[in-house]
Amino acid sequence: MFLSYLKGFFLKKKLKNIFYDVKSTRLTGAIKTVGLIIDESHFLERNSLMKELVENGILEENITIITYKNNLSKNGTAADFSSKDLKSNSEITNAAVNNFISQDFDVLISYYEVDRPILMLITHRSNAKLKVGFASIDKKLNHLIIDTTAEKHEVFTNELFKYLKRIKQN
Repeated sequence: MFLSYLKGFFLKKKLKNIFYDVKSTRLTGAIKTVGLIIDESHFLERNSLMKELVENGILEENITIITYKNNLSKNGTAADFSSKDLKSNSEITNAAVNNFISQDFDVLISYYEVDRPILMLITHRSNAKLKVGFASIDKKLNHLIIDTTAEKHEVFTNELFKYLKRIKQN
């Protein structure tokens, strides 16, 4: 347990140095594809969050989700991952996560409030045009930062779509 803590601590320090090169947003036009990273160790309302996104005009089939779990179970899906999928050299070993990173999403929603090296690395490496996350996470990772908590998914999606409507108007 202590060794995994140390690994995470040093990896987090190493990753903070690479977060300085966040690319500017290049979002134009309608939002069609959404990538969603959920930390299920702190948020279990996945279906409610999905419902909020769909109610705001995102087609469910255009939302791709990967889920972080503290402990993976045998009943998990290929899109489930844990800290064990991250090597100390910052290599991610989960094929579904690497596929997710390479997708060109219009918007990436990093739905996590706790600094976990693997979650932060996925956000950083994503090819998404616009990255959205919580204020509690390193500000260098996301283009849009929403100051609320994960439990208040209605507030999060409301603020997100208010901002996206402003982008469309400009």
